[in-house]
Amino acid sequence: QTQVVESGGGSVEAGVSLRLSCVVSGYRYDDNYWAWFGQTPGKERAGVAAVDPDGNTNYADSVKGRFTISKGDNKNTVYLQMNSLKPEDTAMYFCATDPWGPFRRGGDTWWTLFGYNYWGQGTQVTVSS
Repeated sequence: QTQVVESGGGSVEAGVSLRLSCVVSGYRYDDNYWAWFGQTPGKERAGVAAVDPDGNTNYADSVKGRFTISKGDNKNTVYLQMNSLKPEDTAMYFCATDPWGPFRRGGDTWWTLFGYNYWGQGTQVTVSS
């Protein structure tokens, strides 16, 4: 059974950094699309950062220059380095992965939710001013 587990969230002050980790297990695919989404209460899950099997990345405008998505040395881990955190970054962060990705599954953006079949339970990031 495939499991996606995020870690690394926490409560921090504005300006500091956090690194989120995402590990997938029970997964037979080696080359995957990965994405991080953020969600706040009452709002839809929104794309934050994504990386494709070739290493191409995409970021939400609000995090460009501050967040970096990267893949681990093994093929089942991805990270989100979050620098210069702001209170508006506060959200539950979800990791998602898929061997086909959002475009091959019929989506038209990196942030198409149905483009990722495997999701974690989320890790909370709270940034205070």
